[in-house]
Amino acid sequence: MFNAKAYSVASATSPFEPTTIQRRDPTPHDVQIEILFCGICHSDLHAARSEWSGMPTVYPCVPGHEIVGRVTKVGSAVTRFKTGDLAGVGCLVDSDGTCPECQTHHEQFCPSAVFTYNAPDKHTGKVTYGGYSDSVVVDERFVLRVPSNLDLAGAAPLLCAGITTWSPMRRQGVTQGKKVGVVGLGGLGHMGVKFARALGAHTVVFTTSPAKKEDALRLGAHEVVVSRNANEMAKHAGSFDFILDAVSAEHDVNAYLHLLRRDGNLTLVGAPEKPHPISAFGLIFGNKSLSGSLIGGIRETQEMLDFCGEHGITADVEVIPMQKVDEAYERLLKSDVKYRFSIDMASLKAE
Repeated sequence: MFNAKAYSVASATSPFEPTTIQRRDPTPHDVQIEILFCGICHSDLHAARSEWSGMPTVYPCVPGHEIVGRVTKVGSAVTRFKTGDLAGVGCLVDSDGTCPECQTHHEQFCPSAVFTYNAPDKHTGKVTYGGYSDSVVVDERFVLRVPSNLDLAGAAPLLCAGITTWSPMRRQGVTQGKKVGVVGLGGLGHMGVKFARALGAHTVVFTTSPAKKEDALRLGAHEVVVSRNANEMAKHAGSFDFILDAVSAEHDVNAYLHLLRRDGNLTLVGAPEKPHPISAFGLIFGNKSLSGSLIGGIRETQEMLDFCGEHGITADVEVIPMQKVDEAYERLLKSDVKYRFSIDMASLKAE
């Protein structure tokens, strides 16, 4: 075991404080990574404040599952990484590797999946600690190659926001000639716009805020629709092949089902607290489908990173020092960021 610097919360109401955590020494199959940047995901806030009743937080909690850094040590059996390589770690750090989900490269659905933080850690007997730290040790199977041409601060959110929006687009066959809608222009939505455009689709952003039109076009949208304008919405009725809904607030999903063409799909990646009321007729007439999507498997995440490297895609980020994470959480609650926070772990050296 070795000591690593980190920031943790001691309770649901505590501020973040500097601390020292223990990381395991690399086993033969492990990769040790010096963390350079870690993105802030809204789920970090939920976990830090223990807001998920089904997944109570174990304290102290070190969040962070959008990790990029440089390999500092590899185990004797590691074949895919060497010291000095750029590497990333997303939402998962282990799974059983043998179940049907793992065998089909859907490790995120493995019954024994181990999340990057606040999950049982078989190595320490405690819980896993995330990327708000200067170092992490992860099984080689869950370490990802980060293209060297990408800005690392902007690459960090790809490990969650990126794969969350990429996976349903690939599953629904988004490509040139398709018409794609993105509902909500936030941390997830802005990545959806970039991917849809890069995949060749005609990309339309739906927003409640007219002020976001200019930014949506900058990010790659061909059109922007103010969803509160009934006339603008009506012009697009029955025309979309796929709509990605990235809104976590309560809203009318049926309005978007109406915009799908026959056999079109609407996928939810935002998770409002209250269930959506869905019109059965909105699905039945037109053979339309409504689905959800949870991150992606390791192979698919690597595919996404490689695509980003080829197309120069990263998240739009505001880089902050570790010491300002509490302030970032408060701003996140107000949607006061364009479009993700990325923590510069060099700031930990000052502690």
